[in-house]
Amino acid sequence: MAATQPMPAAFLGHGSPMNALERNRYSDAWRAFGAAVPRPRAILAVSAHWYVNATAVTAMARPRTIHDFYGFPQALFDVQYPAPGLPELAEEIAEVVRPERVGADHDGWGLDHGTWSVLVHAFPEADVPVVQLSLNAQQPPEWHLAMGTRLAALRERGVLVLGSGNVVHNLRAIDWRQPDAGFDWARRFDAHAREVLAERPGDAAALARHPDFRLAAPTDEHFLPLLYLAGIAAAAGRGAEVLVDGHAYGSLSMACYTVGACDPALRGGLGGAAPLRTALPPEDANI
Repeated sequence: MAATQPMPAAFLGHGSPMNALERNRYSDAWRAFGAAVPRPRAILAVSAHWYVNATAVTAMARPRTIHDFYGFPQALFDVQYPAPGLPELAEEIAEVVRPERVGADHDGWGLDHGTWSVLVHAFPEADVPVVQLSLNAQQPPEWHLAMGTRLAALRERGVLVLGSGNVVHNLRAIDWRQPDAGFDWARRFDAHAREVLAERPGDAAALARHPDFRLAAPTDEHFLPLLYLAGIAAAAGRGAEVLVDGHAYGSLSMACYTVGACDPALRGGLGGAAPLRTALPPEDANI
């Protein structure tokens, strides 16, 4: 199925799962994004929270809503995102990423909070099919960037590729006294990532060699989804656009990026957004 215009793509800094319940300027930006793009045939989500030693895609007709966290209010556990799956998309993904191999997960996973906490705002009716792609923990950043480049072909088939993580995600360094702040190292890395994504997205894997990288990303899983958007931008021969940015508690970046969502041909596209603020749960919560 071909789209008349390539479907936009995005990386959304999802922050706390509580953003699923919050109406803040970050979640408002996600809503604006969903409203601005054409209706996708399907969404392919690459979430920080399916980080395993394999490459797989969900291939069930009805993926379950996974509440993969603890220490949050019951209202968050009550959230359901009953979007359908699209099993045949697993075969298309396997086709476009060759020679890499992708397994089909028929019952093991579903939609984790990295996916549904942003989709409840971007596509609140939960009527667009959603498929998740795992992050292969055994592969280096260059491999993930290349996967994004290959997956760019799905844009021509009406598939919206959505990365969900955080450019800066260091929970051990969080300072609860600074809800709107970013530490110097977090701001440096975030600013450098913004420059690379805008000017040379094909070089985004080299961000893993930045002096501040291991402070910004003590583990890789929240950073890697960004490389899928960078690969898509590189395949399109263009830079990524900032949807919204901001910092929280010193060591989190809420930066979000898009490719193609600002194009005038797409229902007017998106305008710029100011730095925003989000809310985080108590210190013992798992985000």
